[in-house]
Amino acid sequence: MYFITVNLPKFSFLLEEFQASSHTIVDWNNFLREVLVDWAFQKTCKEKLGGVGKTVEVDEAKLGKRKYNRGRIIEGQWIFGAIERETKKIFVVAVPDRTHETLLSIIVERIEKGTKIISDCWPSYSRLEEYGFIHETVNHSKNFIDPQSGAHTQNIERNWRELRSKIPKYGRKKDHYAGYLAEYMFLRTYPAIRDRVHEMFQAIGQLYNPSGQTGSVGGETEIVGEDIGRRNEEEEEYEEVEIYLDEWCECYE
Repeated sequence: MYFITVNLPKFSFLLEEFQASSHTIVDWNNFLREVLVDWAFQKTCKEKLGGVGKTVEVDEAKLGKRKYNRGRIIEGQWIFGAIERETKKIFVVAVPDRTHETLLSIIVERIEKGTKIISDCWPSYSRLEEYGFIHETVNHSKNFIDPQSGAHTQNIERNWRELRSKIPKYGRKKDHYAGYLAEYMFLRTYPAIRDRVHEMFQAIGQLYNPSGQTGSVGGETEIVGEDIGRRNEEEEEYEEVEIYLDEWCECYE
């Protein structure tokens, strides 16, 4: 679990480190990404970006590959994201398209009304003011920064460059993009390795509640007794793992 929180060549590193089969490594990576997808969903649902007096940049991009490494992108995944300038908080989600209906529904759901939203001139953003937002645009065909208002989307575009560098170049699968995006959000939200490890445990506990049954009669009492004994053993193992993780954290900080 720890190794998904550090910037290492994960697959080859884990194969060598744990002497595990490739199937096992893939399964564990997928399991942890599933945890992170749930974490990202919970976080973005509970914490909207923006508010009165705050500025949020929004943009859409396509992650994909070009035929023979050149020319127009022919396949890939559309993504949509936003960054709050004042706090640098972000969200990034995979979307089926970049139509008005798709993008507006996400903006209304995840950005507070009264926010100043800055976007490019893509038509899907044209009605934001009707929904209670202040809207400024920059025409990228003419300027990177609007000469009158100073509006730009350079912060969110910088995130696209970082994100593309984190996603595997080979073996990409469209149904894995949600996991890639969630992993990127998680690592960006918690820059310190110790925080990442702690928050990963928290996220696992959120998705897979570790609390056991609390029965009081018959066989249920026996099960609870067994659970308590097992939990004591697990606590001892956890202490050993914690020491191991502390040593790794010191190495990589």
